[in-house]
Amino acid sequence: IYSLGGQEDIAIVESLIHPAPIFADVTYMGVPDIRIIVYRGVPVMAMTRLPTRASDGKANLHSGAIGAGIDIGTGRTLTAVHRTKVITHHPDTGNPVSGITVPYWDSLLLTAAKAYEMTNLGYLGIDMVIDFEKGPLLLELNARPGLQVQIANEAGLWKRLESVNCAPPEVLSDPEARVAWAKSAFEAPNRR
Repeated sequence: IYSLGGQEDIAIVESLIHPAPIFADVTYMGVPDIRIIVYRGVPVMAMTRLPTRASDGKANLHSGAIGAGIDIGTGRTLTAVHRTKVITHHPDTGNPVSGITVPYWDSLLLTAAKAYEMTNLGYLGIDMVIDFEKGPLLLELNARPGLQVQIANEAGLWKRLESVNCAPPEVLSDPEARVAWAKSAFEAPNRR
């Protein structure tokens, strides 16, 4: 009993996340995460959020973290944005933020695509982390994810959403089909 009123409390205990070392060179303390935007069950855009000294080690863009776009087709980081500037290197570590291949990329995309069936929301943001021992872990689902992912990718969402709306029905039939189509349709050289 921990409450001041003498009533029983309920505690939720979460596992401690041990970040995979893939982003260690472009992270200041904290835990980097990956956000995938899903529309009608199709992963349309993604970014990784990298903690900085300015963000006090949090992966929060409004606090000063970096947002690095991720190529849906390959899982490699693209351009990055810190506050209002496009950057090439992490401000604290000095290491390049583009060209990092995100491990478990297909698994991350599939988890994001399956979130559509779990929530039945047509548009959502899926936040995940990669744990050193456990691999990909789902953090949360966002019904109203921010739009900064567009800046991090230097691409707008609207044309991608329209592409999904015009996709053949079989593309939207199951999560695996949606992921395969997205990887082809939204690979970096074919930015829309």
